[in-house]
Amino acid sequence: MTKPFLIMQLRPEDDTSDNEYAAIMKYGGLQSKDAHRLRIEKNGIPDDLELDQYSGIIVGGSPFDISTPADDKSAIQKKIEEDFKKLFNQVVPNDFPFLGACSGNGLLGSYLGTSISSRYSEPVGSARLDITEAGMADPLLTGFPDSITVLLGHKEACDNVPDGAVLLMTGNDCPVQMFRVGRNVYATQFHPEGDSVGFTLRIHAYKHHGYFKPHEADCLIDAVCAEETPYAQEILKRFVNRYQR
Repeated sequence: MTKPFLIMQLRPEDDTSDNEYAAIMKYGGLQSKDAHRLRIEKNGIPDDLELDQYSGIIVGGSPFDISTPADDKSAIQKKIEEDFKKLFNQVVPNDFPFLGACSGNGLLGSYLGTSISSRYSEPVGSARLDITEAGMADPLLTGFPDSITVLLGHKEACDNVPDGAVLLMTGNDCPVQMFRVGRNVYATQFHPEGDSVGFTLRIHAYKHHGYFKPHEADCLIDAVCAEETPYAQEILKRFVNRYQR
């Protein structure tokens, strides 16, 4: 019997959380028996979490920003950030399979000592990203074209590649788009599970969260509906196939 993947989510809205979970399951090729869903936006990460119960960890996005001044962060955001530090104290030294998207990217980058700021923010939509030489040799990206289209949207990002990490994908507007620590710990600034249905839902949900101007919503929806991102979604499938055990 294979061990499930732990899918950790931080989105407070039921509809966006449910859609994100469904997309991870779909593009990861996962069945219900293959996943353990954990929503941590209310109570954080359980203290009794045991990594050896899982094949790997997949972390979705969230409306929380690490670069928000400490005094302006909610109690649950502070708890989640501290909980992730404890989690990474297990994941990174043990090189435990991990894939963090968007907020997972910032949380891992921050843990590794990289500053997180709005310097490389990107509007909601599609972006063309370049795969580095190291990326072309990585099991999750090998055989891909030199550049691929992804869906993203973020108010903050890593200012630099974390010390000890390998840059796998980069972009003109945000240089740190995907990196790896050790052999098995990954983070993406973009959303590998992203598709037009999910992004349409998120555009409506986060219309007033500062990612874009509210009146731009309809144009953004039209733009994401015109894009397909099969290679980004293939990353999720390859992660599952590589680490399912």
